[in-house]
Amino acid sequence: MKLKEIAETLDAKIIVGDNLENIDIEKVTASDLMSDVLAMGEEGSLLITGLSTPQCIRTAGVVGIPAVIIVRNRDIMPETIESAKRFGIVLLSTKYGMFETCGILYSKGLKPVKI
Repeated sequence: MKLKEIAETLDAKIIVGDNLENIDIEKVTASDLMSDVLAMGEEGSLLITGLSTPQCIRTAGVVGIPAVIIVRNRDIMPETIESAKRFGIVLLSTKYGMFETCGILYSKGLKPVKI
């Protein structure tokens, strides 16, 4: 599924990034524990998190995750936005909670990362 479709499905606000129509997403990682993302995340997957600090962007960069969606309309720190720009990671925000976000994307055919 194209990241642009994901953003539209979740009524997500684009904080950082463009060319969403060029990014394909097949799998999703959802966690607020960045140590879990480092251990189980997959390159090319989408990260869904409630963490709005630069740590989520740095973790995504290490794993090779091209996009991060922050749930629950959290306020996003300016440092997080700058980090996303620096790492070239698309940063989105949605009003939905993590459970609902994951359910919506699962119902659209996205798969979880393998544990």
